[in-house]
Amino acid sequence: MGGFPPGWSEWNDKFRDTVRDFWRGEASAGDMARRVQGSGEIFDHQGRRPRASVNFVAAHDGFTLDDLVTFNDKHNEANGEDNKDGSDSNHSWNCGVEGPTDDPEVNALRLRQIRNLLASLFFSQGLPMLLAGDEFGRSQGGNNNAYCHDDKIGWLDWDLGERGETILAFAKLVTGLRSQHPALHHGRYLGRRDFPDNPRDLTWLTPDAKEMDASIWEDAGARAFCMLIDVPADQDAPRDVVLLAFNGGADGVELTLPDSPLGAGWTRALDTHLDAQVPEAAKATYHLEGRSVVLFEAHALTDRSS
Repeated sequence: MGGFPPGWSEWNDKFRDTVRDFWRGEASAGDMARRVQGSGEIFDHQGRRPRASVNFVAAHDGFTLDDLVTFNDKHNEANGEDNKDGSDSNHSWNCGVEGPTDDPEVNALRLRQIRNLLASLFFSQGLPMLLAGDEFGRSQGGNNNAYCHDDKIGWLDWDLGERGETILAFAKLVTGLRSQHPALHHGRYLGRRDFPDNPRDLTWLTPDAKEMDASIWEDAGARAFCMLIDVPADQDAPRDVVLLAFNGGADGVELTLPDSPLGAGWTRALDTHLDAQVPEAAKATYHLEGRSVVLFEAHALTDRSS
């Protein structure tokens, strides 16, 4: 992967595995940061752009998005091969119970993990690829090799139900935010320092608003970090500034929001820990819950009344 010339895009399996691992507590902040930045260490050469990375968390092979948060192990018995087919390396986490459950806490955590995975996919630089049905929580019952089934295991059920409609509403929100913010889908790699005319468009921050240093990037136990993205205006779009906060750990942390580069404060546009996503003005500090993503939007002084 990464050896194709400019003009090609490639499925990024490192994105898939790292994002899955981050949300199950097995990948560090440094690992995750490389993926949300567009995997530049793999693709940023010979003039390639972030679209060279096709980001995905699920594909036609393997678990669906819903099954990633519901099963630790594959359940391919219906394939007739004694559950020996399909990959044993799924990078999944069942949130404490294998398979469907009536436990409200487990089900709430699973919904949050789905929101985390969707937000990670659509807020990362590169091209997002969404498996059909993941936008409403389709399950294959833990089967990760369903190619041989022309039945309910492999079909899309368009009777979504309340849970499916809830997931779909969130999927619409994150795709809409990605479309709205050039900072979330920029055409060139952010954080480059090797060209004199490059702006400082990406700053990595700790939860207490200090710039990340090597000791933190190398800390395998670090789980929380922030991305301050500030892309300049061009002929197609105005200047856009967002702050992304990721916490893959189980415990919450206190965020200190940096000064807004646009002169006014921040608005919390999304918090995956919340069931209802209602934009709200953010204060100087914010509690970043465990296993959550928060997106803040910066506003210029002239925008404050809007």
